[in-house]
Amino acid sequence: MNKAIASCLGIGFIKGGGTIAAAVFCLLIWLSWRIDVANFQVLFAAATLLIMLLGIYVGNRVEADWGKDSSRVVIDEAAGMMVSMIFLPHNIWLLIAGFVMFRFFDILKPLYIRRLEALPGGLGVMADDVLAGIYSNILLIVPVVIFKL
Repeated sequence: MNKAIASCLGIGFIKGGGTIAAAVFCLLIWLSWRIDVANFQVLFAAATLLIMLLGIYVGNRVEADWGKDSSRVVIDEAAGMMVSMIFLPHNIWLLIAGFVMFRFFDILKPLYIRRLEALPGGLGVMADDVLAGIYSNILLIVPVVIFKL
């Protein structure tokens, strides 16, 4: 079960699994916007935190079999993509920009992102993607504030 969760039901076994996982979670985020529920942002934040904690746990569990920060582990991309969109308006253009920015930061790993990979176990797996998501979110806030999206 840990491997299934870590690989987001097998997406991690596909070439380019990180990008595919982020794209799948973009679709899931977009679909979740269609759910009319009170306190959506709070529920989305709770789901994001749950995925982050689950990612740390399964990252620790699969490391013995798959090695440190295996490319098969893509739950970190799911969490990072969710962090990119947390507390932002439901706007398809922001979602697309969030995807592009998150993948940019996740692949190039500038601004101390790469250093977080050195953290032990599942924490190191998740931390770099969460920071990439935070950077993306901060950059997405700028057009929201300026253009009142």
